[in-house]
Formats: sequence, structure tokens, C-alpha cells
Amino acid sequence: LVPIMRSGLGMVEAMLELLPNAVVHHLGMFRTRTGQPIEYYSRLPRDSACDLAFVLEPCIATASTVSAAVLKLKGWGAERIVVLSVLVSRAGLHELQKAHPDITVYSVQVDEDLSDDRCLLPGLGDTGDRQFATPAGTPLS
Repeated sequence: LVPIMRSGLGMVEAMLELLPNAVVHHLGMFRTRTGQPIEYYSRLPRDSACDLAFVLEPCIATASTVSAAVLKLKGWGAERIVVLSVLVSRAGLHELQKAHPDITVYSVQVDEDLSDDRCLLPGLGDTGDRQFATPAGTPLS
């Protein structure tokens, strides 16, 4: 299991109920205001990759962050990658499938639109902020 921090952490417990012997690795990534994905943390073991990686990312808007995570996992040597999401934009899903046609993507819902600042519409808001009770308007650190 590879949650993309912070928001992906909320999916770990449920996945561990389904796959109790799964190992959890962590990737910390965020998207800048310009849409550029930035990796700030990685806990992938250097000495071995996995046969199957489940990327946990609740919301996928443009797919830039999850696509960068998939690229990182491919470089690490993950043989098969499955992305699990709750909500994805149609445009983001298209971009992810175009960039990585060899992965599998499962999502509960597909939103049709993105806002002008590339957020899901209607979306869920910032899922990481919701999970960790970050006050609205807190600047990125």
C-alpha cells in the first residue's frame, strides 16, 4: 500500500482490513498552485520493490500528483500498479490513463468538471485538511 500523504493516509486503515498482511510505504507529494507535483517524502525501501502496489489517493483532479507517484513507483521497480480513489475528474482520469496505460484505476465517482484553479467540481474540498482538521486558509509550509 502506498498512500500519497496526507490525504491517502485516510484510506490505509480500511485497506489493511482487506489486506491485513500488506506492507505500507509512504510517499509525500503535493501540487503547487501552478500544478507542478512536488515530492517531499519517500519511504520506499532501497533494496527491494514490490510485485503489486496499491496507490491510495482519495481525490484526483488533474492527475499530476498521482502520475508523478506512479512514475516514482515504476522507477522503484513496482511490477503492477493499481490506483484506488474515491473521486476523480474525467480529465484527470483521461490524463492518467494516457500517461500510464499499463496501470489500473478504480474510483467510486467521476466528476465531469474542474474549476478554473484545477480543483474538482463539485469535489470534496481538501481531503487532507478535512482529515487532519487543518483550519481553512492555512498557508502551505
